[in-house]
Amino acid sequence: MLTAIVLVCSLSVTPDLQACTRDNAVGVLRVPEQFAVPSACLMSGGAYLAQTELGRQLAADERVKVLCLPDDRAKRPLRAG
Repeated sequence: MLTAIVLVCSLSVTPDLQACTRDNAVGVLRVPEQFAVPSACLMSGGAYLAQTELGRQLAADERVKVLCLPDDRAKRPLRAG
């Protein structure tokens, strides 16, 4: 099973979206459901963000990155410290 982790990344911090991680993202969300299919995980991650205040207030220089991770990797803390 997969869990979606949604990262909101600032282009001023990480101009290359591939370099955006949980540690340097300006916002991190874990979708509270699991998925068997990667495409469902990706689509649900974006839809989940859109329903949140964080998603409704994205700045012009922010981009969204959805990670679909196996459950054991997704359960690590969203942010260090």
